Amino acid sequence: MGDEKPVVASRMPAVIKLEAGEYWWCSCGKSSKQPFCDGSHKGTSFTPEKVQISKSQNIAFCNCKHSGKGPFCDGAHSSLPAAS
Repeated sequence: MGDEKPVVASRMPAVIKLEAGEYWWCSCGKSSKQPFCDGSHKGTSFTPEKVQISKSQNIAFCNCKHSGKGPFCDGAHSSLPAAS
């Protein structure tokens, strides 16, 4: 990702029930369709990440864009500095 930092779309994960299929998670934080990509990363060093869901289930997607588990929330939002 170079020196670019992702936009913190939200400090809370997006918990969504999804059906089996392919989804594209926004890694830049600029998408208006969070947590999914809408192409807002164009012109940046960010690229969306493919998520393949094999069965209907609830998924906790990272919305702070700092998770060590890629598109999935790992609680990283709780250690981010306060918003200015």
